[in-house]
Amino acid sequence: MYEVTVEAHFSSGHFLRDYHGKCENPHGHNYRVLVTLAGKELESNGLLLDFKILKDILKPVVNYLDHHMINELKPFDVVNPSAENLAKYFFDETATRLAEVTSGRVHVKSSTIFETDTSQATYSE
Repeated sequence: MYEVTVEAHFSSGHFLRDYHGKCENPHGHNYRVLVTLAGKELESNGLLLDFKILKDILKPVVNYLDHHMINELKPFDVVNPSAENLAKYFFDETATRLAEVTSGRVHVKSSTIFETDTSQATYSE
């Protein structure tokens, strides 16, 4: 199995619902996201998927959240914008966009969100 990973960054505000502590108040993070793809076969050029294509797939997902209050954006107006839920959001959004580009040849293996340098959440299937 081959894997490739790209990294992106965005800054956003959020607050946690049903939480008792400092994070129930609006605050911001400089997020870092890693998305890892996997596949069994390389393209004829020896690539699983060009990094540029993966970055282009990821860019609108990042731009949607960048410099916004995440709680005001769908689906986070209902779903709690925890790191765990953000990791799943990036997984799902990237997987949907990737399927259109690769016809299922490559799949998302995992998505990791860093809220800080030392705090992260990962979603995988």
